[in-house]
Amino acid sequence: MPMFSFHLVETTPATTLGTFLRPPTKNRVSGLRHAECFSAMTLGAPILSPARLQLRHLAVFASWDNEAALDAFMLETKLGQTLAEGWHVRLEFLRRWGHLSELGDFPPNNDDTDASLPVVAVTVARLRLPQLFRFIRWGKPVERLVRDHQGTTLALAALRLPRTFCTFSVWRTQKQMTEMVHGGGDAPGADHHAKAMMERKRKDFHREFTTLRFRAVSEQGKWQGRGGFVPK
Repeated sequence: MPMFSFHLVETTPATTLGTFLRPPTKNRVSGLRHAECFSAMTLGAPILSPARLQLRHLAVFASWDNEAALDAFMLETKLGQTLAEGWHVRLEFLRRWGHLSELGDFPPNNDDTDASLPVVAVTVARLRLPQLFRFIRWGKPVERLVRDHQGTTLALAALRLPRTFCTFSVWRTQKQMTEMVHGGGDAPGADHHAKAMMERKRKDFHREFTTLRFRAVSEQGKWQGRGGFVPK
């Protein structure tokens, strides 16, 4: 079964842009299946704001043949050594909705999960550029909902221009995340996500879209001076 990782590191704009121009690929990195590279951004930030394009904050989401391949990448490659200076979490796949062609096939969804345990959610989308303003209109309230939700210990978005968008969140329990997705709970604006899903179903914002749910296997390092985001 493949394993996954999500990385955050503070670096230079040149490093982030260089990673966009020459991302790690399975042809150049042994054991890598696919990687998506982004600049991190603050959920709910104004559209015309430096918080929307933080080129000093590099985020990488990757799929690996096994954990040994990730270890070798972080020890033996320049990008891996840069990422090792930040924070990352290693992930075991639980469930998937939607499809992203580069990620290929997945193992079957794991329905034997405990709703009281922590969960990590990752969404990757390729936007339809003509739908950008609709996406912003319906997406910004959801960003604020996730950012401010008492169930999240870490929540952010990430972007690679012109059309690729990612969200990443660590939840105290799977139950809290599921309630948010379906409009439950008593958080302010609790129904924003459910309404956005209905609007996407009516007319899709994306060329491709997948949302993934994981169990955190381990985390290492610090992000913005903090660690220990996954509840024990």
